[in-house]
Amino acid sequence: MSPAPDERDRIRAATERILQGAPQHSNGALTIVALAQEADVPRNALTQRHLDLKNDFYAQVRALGQTPDSEIRLRQQIVKLKELRAKDATELAQLRTDVEHLVRAVHQLTAHNRQLLHALAQPDSLVRALPTQPHPGRSH
Repeated sequence: MSPAPDERDRIRAATERILQGAPQHSNGALTIVALAQEADVPRNALTQRHLDLKNDFYAQVRALGQTPDSEIRLRQQIVKLKELRAKDATELAQLRTDVEHLVRAVHQLTAHNRQLLHALAQPDSLVRALPTQPHPGRSH
C-alpha cells in the first residue's frame, strides 16, 4: 500500500497542532502514536517511511524543554526495574545465606547420625534402636 501523497504534509501539520497544544484528532500526548492519530496516518508511516519526521517531532519536543511521554514512561519503568533488581539481590543474598546454614545443619546431622549408627553397631553399646511405629495411612 503506497502512502497518500499528502501524508508528509499531514504529519507536519499534526506536529504543529500537538506542539502548540491544540490537537484535533488525538489526546495531544507527545508520542508517535498520538502524532500518527493526529495526522490520520498509520503508526508505521512514522516508524518506517518518515523517520525524519518522527525524529524531527522528538527534536522539537526536546527543544521546547519537554520530555516525550514515551521517554517519561521508560524512565519510570527503569526506576521500577532498578527497585525490583535491588529487592531481588537482597532476596538472593538471603537465600544464599539460608542455603549455607541448611548445608551446615545437614552436615552436622549426618555426622551425628554416623556416630549413632556406629555406637548402635557396637555389641556393648548403650544406644538402642527404638521400635518403629507404623504411620497412619501408610500400607506396609
